[in-house]
Amino acid sequence: MPRHYAIVPAAGSGARFGSEIPKQYLPLAGRPMIYHALSALCRCAIIERVWVILSPRDAWWETYDWLSLGTKLEVLRCGGATRAGSVANGLAAVERVVAPDDWMLVHDAARPGLSPALLDKLCAALRDDPVGGLLAVPVADTLKRADSGQRVAATESRADLWQAQTPQMFRYGLLRRALDGLPAVTDEAGALEAMGCRPLLVQADASNFKVTYPVDLKLAEQVLKLGTAIDRSSP
Repeated sequence: MPRHYAIVPAAGSGARFGSEIPKQYLPLAGRPMIYHALSALCRCAIIERVWVILSPRDAWWETYDWLSLGTKLEVLRCGGATRAGSVANGLAAVERVVAPDDWMLVHDAARPGLSPALLDKLCAALRDDPVGGLLAVPVADTLKRADSGQRVAATESRADLWQAQTPQMFRYGLLRRALDGLPAVTDEAGALEAMGCRPLLVQADASNFKVTYPVDLKLAEQVLKLGTAIDRSSP
């Protein structure tokens, strides 16, 4: 049976966030933000190992205590200049551990709201899929295309449009081939699409959003508090 592994690229600086601290280490609910993303993956029973991909120059990781995440977690200091580069470097670094048909989940360090239910839903939906896929949500807002003066040039149809999330889950060998030579691709699904594959969209919800701006931290903290309350109330 194929095994399940996970990679979390975390070599970026989070420049859009405007903080001196790399975004993945910003405090959230008493922990660095990346802790929550890693925790969701480490707690998943079918995931055998979780690799976090850091910049070789990262000086923040060792300043925190990660012992509570358990023995699944392993650090790889092979981050690249782009997200795709970091993922590709990480995949190359684990080639002696992972078989071509094993599943690899790639998750954003800045998505702290991933719930066990969504993770289980993704793995179950893709178990026998020939390609793999990703968590995503249908676009709900009206979409406007802007001109060079930031005025509305057109209203775009949102029919059949989805907003991609992570984890994105593909066979290890297929994902390595897809990322080869595509350093600028913004997500793994895009690399598979460039090969002619059609990843499956697995419907998620808004709680698994990506923290991009300072206001998102407050929203993420509320999501985590709600998730904790639900866990405590479960039998």
